[in-house]
Amino acid sequence: MSNRNQSLNDRRRVYGDDWQSEIQEIIGGASGGFLFGIPLLYTMEVWFIGAYVQPPVLLGILAITFIIVLLINRIEGFRPRESETWPGSIAETFETLAIGIVCSALMLIILKRIDLQTSLSEALGQIIFESVPFSVGVAFSRSLISGNPRDSEANNQSNSSSSSSRNQKSRVWHDAIADCSATIIGALFVAFSIAPTDEVTMLAASATSPWLLLIMAASLLISYAIVFASTITNYQQRRQQSGLFQTPQSETIISYILSLFVGMMMLWFFQKISLSDPWFLWLRYGIILSLPASIGGAAGRLAV
Repeated sequence: MSNRNQSLNDRRRVYGDDWQSEIQEIIGGASGGFLFGIPLLYTMEVWFIGAYVQPPVLLGILAITFIIVLLINRIEGFRPRESETWPGSIAETFETLAIGIVCSALMLIILKRIDLQTSLSEALGQIIFESVPFSVGVAFSRSLISGNPRDSEANNQSNSSSSSSRNQKSRVWHDAIADCSATIIGALFVAFSIAPTDEVTMLAASATSPWLLLIMAASLLISYAIVFASTITNYQQRRQQSGLFQTPQSETIISYILSLFVGMMMLWFFQKISLSDPWFLWLRYGIILSLPASIGGAAGRLAV
């Protein structure tokens, strides 16, 4: 009886690990999709094109995207194990497109480009158009955010050897400053290309206060997922770092605040807001831009 219970426990543990690995791989793929697809999400021309494109054209776009992703999956893919057969690559391609479509649909809903008043054809057009860069990003996720394992190992050895010669306090501040700098650079890189466009003001005009809170929550969740919830990053090394800013929760929150600040400064730099505008307008516009900026900040932290 005890052997049977032990066997059942082992089976549950195996299935649990499989599901956990599956979820982590999907989160890793989605993270790559957000990194690659978020700039196009803030392009109103894509919203308008998706609204009037005919269904045969949408099917053609899906077919072309499928072929491109299939070719990428033959040499890359978001899963750690390469598909050795064409049927395996085709199955992974369907998964990749599904992740890209779900991610793009969720982001269009969060940004209120799709709601209950949007017609089905218009919603499908926008989702399919926006899912193209998301799907390509999912397929390239391992190259986008995993880095070179040998480099990671070398860095670990370098860090372990250097930690013996440096005291704990200096290392903590060094890690905190490095993460803050990487966040600012990454957020600046993304926000600089989006801030001068009119999409930020358009999205801010249609967003209510609860939706702004939802956008903030989505920004924090995506940033956390990119850096800490995916197994294809150096998340284990980051979890071992110590210091005030080095826990996953505090690092995610502080990085978001930095990304929000960078977004506001870019909006001011491009004359989208001025010092005479009320503070809540700064905050409203900043929250809209902080979504892509925080993703850029997360990508920047993966580079350090």
